[in-house]
Amino acid sequence: MSAPPPPYQNQPPHGYPQAPHGYPQPQPQPQPQPQRGPRQRQGSPLQGAIAAFIVLAIFGGGAWYVWDYNTNPNGGKAKEEASRAAEAEANKKYNPGIGDCVKIQDPKGKPVPEVVDCGSGQAEYKMGEKLYGPDKKCGPSFDYGIQYSVSRGVDYTLCFNKV
Repeated sequence: MSAPPPPYQNQPPHGYPQAPHGYPQPQPQPQPQPQRGPRQRQGSPLQGAIAAFIVLAIFGGGAWYVWDYNTNPNGGKAKEEASRAAEAEANKKYNPGIGDCVKIQDPKGKPVPEVVDCGSGQAEYKMGEKLYGPDKKCGPSFDYGIQYSVSRGVDYTLCFNKV
């Protein structure tokens, strides 16, 4: 027959609380490992060459795009400038100045003055004055007037005399 185990074998060390039967016993915490220095990554020369090639390809592609945008006569900057010039010409065609001759498109509906040559047979009116402000009306010395009401700007009236 064997002797019973001494009373201290299954008991927690002095100072630790005793867990009830069926619950896990407290475990000692692991000690933190000392920090290691930065890892030295060793790559092959081929990996370095591939990385350099990728970086050069990205920068080279960007440089080519900028060069092509600024020098290509069929696109890029030239196309933008041509578009801007065409828009300015269109605005000048439908935005008469004082002394310009115009023909009025749709005079009974929504009239649009189109600048034409004063010597041509199309010239109907000559612009005499541009009045700024809401509810401005052309005086009796003018034959025709067009009022413009602009939502984000200054309202104005164009006054014309027959040619």
